[in-house]
Amino acid sequence: MKLKVFLQRHLSTYRILILGYMTITLIGAFFLSLPVSSKNGTTQNFLDALFVASSGISTTGLTVVDIGSYYSTFGQAILLSIFQIGGIGYMTIIIFIIYLLNRKISLKTQDVAVTSLSGSNTHIIRRFFFFIVMFTFIFEFLGGLGLSFIFLNDYPSSQAFYLGFFHSISAFCTAGFGLFSDSLMAYRDNYLINFIIIALSLAGSIGFIVIYDMTRLIISKFKKRNPAKLSIHSKVVLISTPLVIITATLLILFSAKWDSSFSFIDKMMASAFQSVSAQTTDGFNTVNIGNMSVPNLIIFMILMFIGAAPGSTAGGIKITTAVVLLCFFWSQVRGNAENPNLLKREIRDNTIRKAFGVFLWFIIIILIDAVIITAVEKHDFINIIFEIVSAMGNTGLSTGITQSIGWISKTTLILTMFIGRVSPLIFVYLLVGKQKKIYYKYPYGDVYVA
Repeated sequence: MKLKVFLQRHLSTYRILILGYMTITLIGAFFLSLPVSSKNGTTQNFLDALFVASSGISTTGLTVVDIGSYYSTFGQAILLSIFQIGGIGYMTIIIFIIYLLNRKISLKTQDVAVTSLSGSNTHIIRRFFFFIVMFTFIFEFLGGLGLSFIFLNDYPSSQAFYLGFFHSISAFCTAGFGLFSDSLMAYRDNYLINFIIIALSLAGSIGFIVIYDMTRLIISKFKKRNPAKLSIHSKVVLISTPLVIITATLLILFSAKWDSSFSFIDKMMASAFQSVSAQTTDGFNTVNIGNMSVPNLIIFMILMFIGAAPGSTAGGIKITTAVVLLCFFWSQVRGNAENPNLLKREIRDNTIRKAFGVFLWFIIIILIDAVIITAVEKHDFINIIFEIVSAMGNTGLSTGITQSIGWISKTTLILTMFIGRVSPLIFVYLLVGKQKKIYYKYPYGDVYVA
């Protein structure tokens, strides 16, 4: 009883959430380091196993070893389990099990669950998390079947289905882990595989909040009820996501140095695929990222930094955060900084402060990482900063330096991937502890800024 009271008093919602992810990561690293997890039966260095496990729980996709050739089927299954849990969140699975058992959900569990997928409503928490699991299963199953039938052209049936479902789950969770040494470069010309991976990545990254909102709207119209309306959040995501992807696709198309083997259709497909891959942070690639021009790498970094929607499997500062910041800057330019609005709705001050907080913490962590890693590595700066942004945005795209970095850089990126997964603000709350309400205000003081 005393232990329970102690835990309730000292473990805040944020600490419980982070400790849960840390526990899963450490357990995963332990299993990955076992001889049974490698094809040659050797023990993997624990730091390398921890790096891969951290990359899995954060659905990043960066790896210090080739997943397909290094890990055995057991090791690959462990990694798949890690990024599946990381993709939909371990609290989703816990709530789903409680739902099936028809047990009561404690208020503490509800708080942790809502925090794990920002924006969900505690009043619909049971059916919302049940919906997440069912939606995930349906998309991963359909995507797995589609990819499996394509892989049947190149592999025996059992291997084809294994490859199909592994890559389907990886794409939906925007994890970017593949069993081919060149990611999906060998299937650059297979447009069907490209479309399936794009569809899965978009489905996972658009956000369960948005998907749930859209499903309610469709069902209400189908049953001829008073049609439900999309929330402002869903509208922002559904409008901004295609705009960002289309813009990035065109920029990549006209700025890349294409090989003569690429037709115009190939260029369009590769540009669209990499645009979606970077923006949804799925991390797959059909072209060699290391051979891309500096302008292309900068475009990728911007996309990875922005990321996809909140409450999704993707990373980044989140596209809604970027939209809120742009609205604030635009309103400031127009001389109306105190009242920014979006789609004829005023944005709350707390939302703006949170957006700036996330943005600044991302910048601060990236700069700290850059100082540390450039001090110990001899790689080009653009490759190092690309790796850092990829880790922070939980993307997994790499110019190819991951396997050659030292233990200091690996440790730095492990922490960076983890912070990117749980959100910098939540990580700071872990360090600070419980937030205290302040019941007083200081008088104003003038500070002159530019």
